Order: sequence, then structure tokens, then C-alpha cells
Amino acid sequence: MGAVDRLLADLRVIYAARLISLVVYGRHAAGTAPPDLPIHTLALVHDVGFADLEACARQARRWQADGLAVPLMIGRREFARSLDVFPLEFGAIISNHRLVFGDDPFQSLAVKDQDVRRACEIDVKGHVLHLRESYVESRGELSAVARIVEASAAALRTLAGNVARLDGQSPASPAALASHLTTALGPAYGRTLATVLALSDTPLAPADAARIFPDYLAAAEALAWYVDAWK
Repeated sequence: MGAVDRLLADLRVIYAARLISLVVYGRHAAGTAPPDLPIHTLALVHDVGFADLEACARQARRWQADGLAVPLMIGRREFARSLDVFPLEFGAIISNHRLVFGDDPFQSLAVKDQDVRRACEIDVKGHVLHLRESYVESRGELSAVARIVEASAAALRTLAGNVARLDGQSPASPAALASHLTTALGPAYGRTLATVLALSDTPLAPADAARIFPDYLAAAEALAWYVDAWK
């Protein structure tokens, strides 16, 4: 019996007939997860009470030892009513999941484009504000600016993926994401964002990373305007 099967057995004891569905989502559902990435699951239930949380808390250490993230447990109506609040997070689960138990709970659910656009706008404008603030805090020191650029690469990758999804695309690799951004924003901005997206694979020297910061900030601002004007 695997880790997810053991989780299912535990949840069936805890929730009994109130357990509607269990799904694996994220990179494990897509088959692209690295070996050390915890398995993310969502349990859709009729309701979640404090006694359920207490019972789950008693199993949490074993679940984590099994390589599982603590499952996301949510009521069916609560999930449906929260799509406009968490359109990126829940939309990603709907579009990329593997059913483990029950009927597919997401067949009749869809995230609205405008909810995705609004969430993307919040994230990308927050990214721009963070870059500006961090640069001032760095006092312009090259090594500090380089750390800002490198540390922001993961967040940019998430942002780029969400913007691509807003445009009806689903690129996965940094190169594919950069290609989409080049199409959306033009080659100059696209090249700069491609450099930042690739940092997780090919780190830049501090001086080089710091040197691209002005262009990176300008490209992030252009991305914010692109999402703001999206229809």
C-alpha cells in the first residue's frame, strides 16, 4: 500500500461517509515531481469539524514521514464558493489533478477568466512593488541586488505560468514561459524575463544579475500593464 492509499484509508476512517473525493494535484499529478517533493492532495468532504482536525492532527506526523503534504480538506460547497477568491490556486487544482477516490468533484466547476485576471494583477503588481522596495533596501550594492534578482526567479516563474494560463496556454519549462512572455510583451522584455526565469538552472554572476535589474524591473512593469489591460 502506498502513501496516498494509506492517507485514503485514514480519511475514510475519520470522515466515513462524509468523504466525497480525494485527488492528488500539482506536479505529482502531472508526473513531473522531483523525488523529494511532498505529495499534495485535496480531500473534498461534506463538512469539516474540529473533531476531524483533531483526528487528522494525530496522523500528521506519519503522513509527513510518508512524503505527503498535509492534505487540503475543504467542504464541497465551500470549494465551489471560493473559486473567485482563490482562482489561481483552485484553478490549478481543477486543471491538473488525478482522482484517487470518489467521483471527479470538479467536472462542473470552472474558474472565471476575470477572477484569474484580477488575481494575476494582484500578484504581478505586488512583484513590481517588492522589486522596487528591495532595491532601495539593498542600497544598490551589487551582491545584494543580485540576490534580489535570483530570489525572485521562482516567483516570476509562478507569475509567468499564471499569465500564460490567463491567455489559454500551459507552458511548463522556463524556455516555454519565456517564449509566451516574448509574444505578449515583445522581444526586449521577453529576453530579460527569459534570463531571470533561467536563473534556477544557470545562475548569473552577481555583477551580471545586478546589471540586468533595471531592465528586469521595466519588464515586470510591462507585464503588470499587460495584465491590467487584459480582456
